[in-house]
Amino acid sequence: MPGKMTVLLIDDDPSHLKLYSWVVDKGGYRTLTALVKGNSVALPRDEQVDLTVLDYRIGTTITAVEVARQLAATFPKKPILVLSDLPWMPDDIAPYAAAFVRKGEPEQMLQTIEKLIAA
Repeated sequence: MPGKMTVLLIDDDPSHLKLYSWVVDKGGYRTLTALVKGNSVALPRDEQVDLTVLDYRIGTTITAVEVARQLAATFPKKPILVLSDLPWMPDDIAPYAAAFVRKGEPEQMLQTIEKLIAA
């Protein structure tokens, strides 16, 4: 049982955030969402975050790598799970990522969240 661990979901598409939030909520986790707009993302600095799920292909002027840097500074030592439609972990974000899951695999995403939070 995962308890009430908090998962932060970051994407530039509100419909993706809604879908990921539904999946993660069903897994028994508390979710927070952050919508990437233009060249920024408002991270929840007054919240406890146990893990972040970050979409790699955010179609904005800020990159997922820049967001990952912000996450590492704001929530040090908290794992980042990267989601992407690519078949492999992109090299530029690999130093920040604890794991990689392909989009469209909700069960794999939940299993990976569980493993990362338990570690």
